[in-house]
Amino acid sequence: MSARALVTGLGIVAPTGLGIEDYWSATLAGRSAIGRVTHFDPTPYPSRLAGQVSGFDAAEHLPSRLLPQTDRMTRLALVGADWAFEDAGVVPADLPTYDIGVITASHSGGFEFGQNELRALWSKGGQYVSAYQSFAWFYAVNSGQISIRSGLRGPSSVVVSDQAGGLDAVAQARRQIRKGTSMVISGAVDASICPWGWVAQMAGGRLSTSDDPERAYLPFDDRAAGHVPGEGGALLVVEDAGHAKRRAAPRVYGEIAGHASTVDPRPGSDRAPTLQNAIQLALADADMVADDIGVVFADAAGLPDLDRAEAEAITKVFGPRGVPVTAPKTTTGRLYSGAAPLDLAAAFLSMRDQVVPPTAASTPARSYEIDLVTGAPRPAELRSALVLARGHGGFNSAMVVRGADHAALRPVGKDIP
Repeated sequence: MSARALVTGLGIVAPTGLGIEDYWSATLAGRSAIGRVTHFDPTPYPSRLAGQVSGFDAAEHLPSRLLPQTDRMTRLALVGADWAFEDAGVVPADLPTYDIGVITASHSGGFEFGQNELRALWSKGGQYVSAYQSFAWFYAVNSGQISIRSGLRGPSSVVVSDQAGGLDAVAQARRQIRKGTSMVISGAVDASICPWGWVAQMAGGRLSTSDDPERAYLPFDDRAAGHVPGEGGALLVVEDAGHAKRRAAPRVYGEIAGHASTVDPRPGSDRAPTLQNAIQLALADADMVADDIGVVFADAAGLPDLDRAEAEAITKVFGPRGVPVTAPKTTTGRLYSGAAPLDLAAAFLSMRDQVVPPTAASTPARSYEIDLVTGAPRPAELRSALVLARGHGGFNSAMVVRGADHAALRPVGKDIP
């Protein structure tokens, strides 16, 4: 007997909108937030565009004592967690503290906090370095701060597998639900748009150098030449189905139905990438077949070789143009570990509203045999979705989700393979 993991709350902090409906309306409209970096002067750098969260004032949402010990990434994550619990109708203090865990992913930790303390060290001296540097830079800082702020003493951890980590963290939350934890807040928020974080991202060699926001990030397009980075992400309340039923959860977005992760062979080994294996294993984990999937949210690297590998993996599983494919992250930039949880949120909202959001800006190349949704939202009958994410170093992750109606109709406690 395996517990079912439902998603009962969403907390979204995205460049295109703060909160569920602002983000979703911008996503359906294909409204982009990509523009010139404003957090610092990007003039000396070859890449100068990003997707930045605007209109966010941490002091409006968090107590003043938290501001000196956090940077922008953690502040966004704390607010996203608050909003997810509120959406789920949960007051953490009202539940047994060991019943709720927190599992997040991180791409680079608190780069902005570390940069500020290094500046203080070299310009003023060691006595001016904050004691909070001891943990504020660390990959696990979001999990730690969320657990402290909300008094959560259930399973807590962080997953680090670059952009794939956002799905892997939610999968780990599902494992904890199956082991008996009632609720886990999971997902990821990244924000490292600062000079130190910027040069680290540039070192990967995958950033677009275009200064045109309309042409800088074009996955699956013949003009693809890198991606635009962004900040933000989403937190999800993942909950045991029985617990959600007993407390009469106000809403159920759907179910985490299947997941798999793989790692590609080393470059030059002449062995094929393994994203296709991840997709097939995730479908098997969900006890579903390709025809059951209504839409694929692509990783959408924006580099020709990686786009081709992803398009081929999708085509081999679903057939040529066999399933709608979309990449709404073209409006936000790639949010690293925050990207896939935001795609999960979009997938649940797509199933709620029975519509596939468009991929902004891209014109699909004829050589890719995928049905890339562009231009306008496409009405569709959606019961399930597949979300893909890949991380630097060969990480692949695939997650299958079911919509609310399908999840709610299944008897609580039904075995899940």
